[in-house]
Amino acid sequence: MSPAAPRPSVLFVCVHNAGRSQMAAAFLTHLAGAEVEVRSAGSAPADSVNPAAVAAMAEAGIDITAETPKVLTTEAVQASDVVITMGCGDTCPVFPGKRYLDWQLDDPAGQGVDAVRPTRDEIEQRVRGLLVELGITATA
Repeated sequence: MSPAAPRPSVLFVCVHNAGRSQMAAAFLTHLAGAEVEVRSAGSAPADSVNPAAVAAMAEAGIDITAETPKVLTTEAVQASDVVITMGCGDTCPVFPGKRYLDWQLDDPAGQGVDAVRPTRDEIEQRVRGLLVELGITATA
């Protein structure tokens, strides 16, 4: 990415913003550093991040213990170049000119860390692919 190009902004959205979108945002932040503006939100946010997602990410060397689920806002969508949904259906507002991707991933809600690991690994691979599409070299 050239220095003159604006930094892309990516928003990850799932229903509870407690598992998939939190893991995706953490991977993108970890791998892209300051090259990408990263947001995550949920259409019906949970009270806290899924402990199994926290544990699975810790195994990957990424600490998400300080993260909290956030409510999806129209402003967050409008401020993003790429919106990646993960099972939030029609609740995500759609605006012209935005790039939308829908990642079909197993919902880790109510699952133990053993069940979350494959989803975590798939998210990491998809985030790495997204970086390639954005023309950004992963830092890790």
